[in-house]
Amino acid sequence: MSYTKFGEFVRVLRVKHHEVMGDVADLLGCKVPFLSSVENGKKNVPETWAPILIEHYHLNSEEQADLYQSIEESKTQIKIDLRSAWPHQRLAAAQFQRSFEKMDEETANAIMKLLNREDK
Repeated sequence: MSYTKFGEFVRVLRVKHHEVMGDVADLLGCKVPFLSSVENGKKNVPETWAPILIEHYHLNSEEQADLYQSIEESKTQIKIDLRSAWPHQRLAAAQFQRSFEKMDEETANAIMKLLNREDK
């Protein structure tokens, strides 16, 4: 069975705290099959789950950062709200979506470098 980074993170927490998947599903307010599908990367991690896990497991700041990183790395879909986007932003988003599956690592790194420069 293949787990996402989030799935691995939560599995370690479960084992460390002597809990089973059903315990965590109850904690998160979901059924075991849904939790399993999230851990296996078939569904995105619901936004409400991180604060619940942080509180329940008393995660320190480093563990919280690891949790949020695992959630980011485990996303199966990302939605972009284009309602207030400018035409050039819409075109860029559409082109990115069309080109995404064919993108090589070099191109992805170049885009990341460009976008990270924009943040500063």
